[in-house]
Amino acid sequence: MAYALVIGSKNVSSWSLRAWLALVEAGIPFREVLIPLRRPESKAQILRHSPAGHVPILIWEANGQRQAIWDSLAILEFLAESHPHAGLWPAEREARASARAISAEMHAGFRDLREHCPMDLVARTPVTSLPEAVAQNVRRIIELWSLSRRQFGRAGNFLFGAFSAADAMYAPVASRFRTYLPDLARYGDDGTAQAYVEAVFSLPGMAKWEEDARAERAPEA
Repeated sequence: MAYALVIGSKNVSSWSLRAWLALVEAGIPFREVLIPLRRPESKAQILRHSPAGHVPILIWEANGQRQAIWDSLAILEFLAESHPHAGLWPAEREARASARAISAEMHAGFRDLREHCPMDLVARTPVTSLPEAVAQNVRRIIELWSLSRRQFGRAGNFLFGAFSAADAMYAPVASRFRTYLPDLARYGDDGTAQAYVEAVFSLPGMAKWEEDARAERAPEA
């Protein structure tokens, strides 16, 4: 089975990061198709791959057939089912259920944080205060991370020990915290969330993504 992943600009496309990081950390080969965002032609280029008009889009070919998935969480579920040995969900049932639950909460929620603190991966623009709705999002995420680490993550550095799809879902949040909220203790962190942010950015896949994001931001000669 051959994969192609259509993604947007690496500095700003949080949903693209989720699918891309899962593929890279799981060691699943794929071809990257990058469409620069926020350009007049961006939408038309994306629509060539999916009528939904959003990235990421996972395209695969097998047995002469070509199909596409155009939602990050659906992509992660498809990859987990197609490559069970990659361990994209925890093996233990209770941990797996929790990983899916917090991933779905990320997928459907935290809109205030996403709107107030859009992903700008290479920037460092700390804010001194947050609207209460955004602060509530931050506290809830810290709570989720701390609970996951205590209950299921003690065997490693990630939410459920080893890297999983849940970490792919929250990697853009780690980026937002690094950009805007370097002092998570102000929102109730006992050090667990800050250590988790550092663990996410220690991933080889994150290092490569950030390198590419910085190259996007570099001024043209």
